[in-house]
Amino acid sequence: MEKSRLIQILRTFSKKEVRDLRKWLQSPSHNQRDDVLALCESLVENDRLEKDDALDKEEVFSSVYPGMPYDDAQMRQVMHFLLKAVEEFLIYEEWNEDPVKARITLARVYRRRQLGKLFQRTIDSAKEFQEKQPLRNLSFLENTYLLEQEQYNYLSGLKRTVPLNLQEVSDALDINFISTKLRQACLMLAHQTVFKVEYKIGLLGKVLDFVEQEGHLDIPAIAIYYYSYKALKERDSEPHFQQLKQVLHQYEDMFPESEIRDIYLLAINYCIGRMNAGVKQYVRETFDLYKRGLEKKILLQDGYVSRFTFRNVVTNGTLLEEFEWTEHFINDFQQYLEEQYRESIVHYSMAKLYFEKKDYDRAMPLLHQVEYDDILMTLNARTMLMKMYYELDEFNALDSLLESMRMYMRRKKVIGYHKANFRNIIHLTKKLANINPYESKQTQQLQAEIESANPLTEKKWLLAQLESIS
Repeated sequence: MEKSRLIQILRTFSKKEVRDLRKWLQSPSHNQRDDVLALCESLVENDRLEKDDALDKEEVFSSVYPGMPYDDAQMRQVMHFLLKAVEEFLIYEEWNEDPVKARITLARVYRRRQLGKLFQRTIDSAKEFQEKQPLRNLSFLENTYLLEQEQYNYLSGLKRTVPLNLQEVSDALDINFISTKLRQACLMLAHQTVFKVEYKIGLLGKVLDFVEQEGHLDIPAIAIYYYSYKALKERDSEPHFQQLKQVLHQYEDMFPESEIRDIYLLAINYCIGRMNAGVKQYVRETFDLYKRGLEKKILLQDGYVSRFTFRNVVTNGTLLEEFEWTEHFINDFQQYLEEQYRESIVHYSMAKLYFEKKDYDRAMPLLHQVEYDDILMTLNARTMLMKMYYELDEFNALDSLLESMRMYMRRKKVIGYHKANFRNIIHLTKKLANINPYESKQTQQLQAEIESANPLTEKKWLLAQLESIS
């Protein structure tokens, strides 16, 4: 029973949703079966949903049908009826979350019933509500188009002499399509960069030309996604990123949390790409985006901060030697980590902080103690150990570690630029450890190889070590 769709869905319900579902099932309009309500009550009470062993079918059946012998067909039937009622409840809840769309639906009903005055009153109410709400995101633009389309459907059914709003429908459709297409292009480009896949861009070229010619960059959603795409596509073009930052700060309050979080992550991923290419200024740019996103709770999802975000913030903070701020961040924001990852992420983060402060006596034991589940975190932890072994002249331990890193990467699937980056780190560190410092030609060749290697996140460290021995 615990693997059924019904249980999977109910386990996602909040306490408020459970209360609302109970009211829903108590209404004869939505449910006329007492056993369906009884099954719901049995499941949500006494923490049954939290424990697989409390979901024995026969035990639940006896709570729904006291005194009756177990009937599997009857049990499956009542579960089916409850599932359908739950799904209808979720559809209603989703529909009710957008009051503008709800009013558009009601206006459509009035139009089809030829209730002209009620239609116009409802559509006017929807437009008024639309303009008063603060968001100007993709949903806002979609609703603007749907409002104009519904208005046209009504007007076109009146006398032929009535002026139609065809231009408004066309303009709203264009803006809705352009903003959605630009957002989709950003997501495809970001995914393509990491996973090395190729996507067909369709009408994107025409969309970009249209935006640049028609000047739609005063529309928040178009401006943000246009500059996001241009920054991601033309990574060497500094002005596009600066324009993205400007419109992001200008319009961030006009987007819901989930959408503005995605936009922040697009900007952060761009900065990380530039950091990995060795452009130093983007360490600070990335840090500032993380700092602002955390302070405004934008980077929290469902009350949690991603373990990847947490780790990246620590990395950026320590790179900038913002040690005090980073320590406060680890202490203050660890409560927002999912419990299953909290201990290992905090453990790694403190090791990173001690390492960057050159407190190797406290960093090294932490890194020896834990084998992390996350591949990149494991490789980053071993990279810290590698640097400490080198700086402490523990070359036997270093050789063993580099070989174990190489074998680890062969066993694990490391994707995108991460694979090339760690290969470069291992290869160049081996060369550094074995170089003859009195052979100037060797050191010059290694310096050139380090400087030209890309991606190489440890370029600065490798060059510094090479300079110290030459």
